[in-house]
Amino acid sequence: MWKKYLQLGFLHTAVALLTLPVDDNLNRVMNVELGLPLTLVTALISLPYLAAPLQVAFGAWADRHPIAGRRRTPYVAIGLVICAIGVAILPAALLLVGGDGGIALAVIGFLLWGVGYNVSTVAYFSLASELFGERLRSRAVAVMYFVMLISVIIGGIAFSRLVADVPDTAEALAVPLTRAIWIVIGVALAVGAVGLIGLEPRGLGARVVAEPTPGAAQLWALIAGNARARRFFLYLILLLIAILGQDVILEPFGGQVLGMPLAETARLRSVYGVCFLAALMIPTVLERFLSKRRVAQTAAVLGAAAFALLVISSLSASPGVFYGGLVLLGLAIGVSTVTNHSFMLDMTTAQDTGMYIGAWGLAVSLARLIGGLMNGIVRDLVGTATQNAGLSYAAVFGLQLILILASLIVLAGLPQLHLTRARVEEGLVERVAATVE
Repeated sequence: MWKKYLQLGFLHTAVALLTLPVDDNLNRVMNVELGLPLTLVTALISLPYLAAPLQVAFGAWADRHPIAGRRRTPYVAIGLVICAIGVAILPAALLLVGGDGGIALAVIGFLLWGVGYNVSTVAYFSLASELFGERLRSRAVAVMYFVMLISVIIGGIAFSRLVADVPDTAEALAVPLTRAIWIVIGVALAVGAVGLIGLEPRGLGARVVAEPTPGAAQLWALIAGNARARRFFLYLILLLIAILGQDVILEPFGGQVLGMPLAETARLRSVYGVCFLAALMIPTVLERFLSKRRVAQTAAVLGAAAFALLVISSLSASPGVFYGGLVLLGLAIGVSTVTNHSFMLDMTTAQDTGMYIGAWGLAVSLARLIGGLMNGIVRDLVGTATQNAGLSYAAVFGLQLILILASLIVLAGLPQLHLTRARVEEGLVERVAATVE
């Protein structure tokens, strides 16, 4: 059984590794070294989230069209290959970015990356649900996330070493960056292959009755017709835009304001990952003394403090303050992820669990899309008006601080049903994993 847990963890890791160069390195290179507007950079990186609602369609297609008697692993493999092709295209696109052809090629690369990501993700989470019953499913997904986080931490450190001691110019970075990305692609595909071999028994899907998943249009209708769901969705959107939207701007910030080389900004995800991993256990301890609402509020306050430090670091160009904010941000996101899912399940009943789970997934996709674009636009507008990079990033982090404070106000008025601890823990982790990415 542990072999299958680890194999699922390898699949999750393979997808995470293929996102590592894009979210944590190419965004910085496009903005800092190539001088592209951050609005354009965030728009390109947000393209995959436009395809997120298609996960339902991908899952339904796989249900009806097994390949060689298997409904999941062939689509995981197809998704990984498409994702890898998209990532492989991007270095060449960046070399041509000065012309129209480079931007067009970059759009193709990011779209392929996004389609592959969505195809593989829905397939392996569906497989996790089908391989294990409710009690074992939580353990399986916990292992998946632990393996993924450890791998991302190691991957961030390794990637930074691959581009170390290289001058931060587009010309000097072209060859080592391309080489590093190809190494990451090779490792990701190898890890994915190990995870796929022998994982899904032939005919497994025919023996499993999948729980129907509402589509995006149906979710909107369900949320609009339920006052508690509307408030919960508003709370999630405000919070997640703030804490997830910063993903695409931390590396450009480190390069532009703090003067960090690419090798150093490549390690930021490792710092964040360590803090996130440590924070996963904090809610269990805090809930012995505080209600889930209080723990969720504590996570939001940690996030607000993190963005306050990031504002200060923007104005003072202080790396020490920046790293303090980054540590608090990782802790805040870890605590918030676990607590808000638990808080959400406290509010659900057997009739509306799918609506709340779907609302979380929809909120995550929208938050990453809106948050990334919003941050890029604000950064460019303020930067153009003031000609001061520090002030422009301070405006972005300040806006995220305001959004977190607004989410606290909404959370204070959110009704909560107090269910038994067994009900809350039942199926929690797999539902977290199925939507948090």
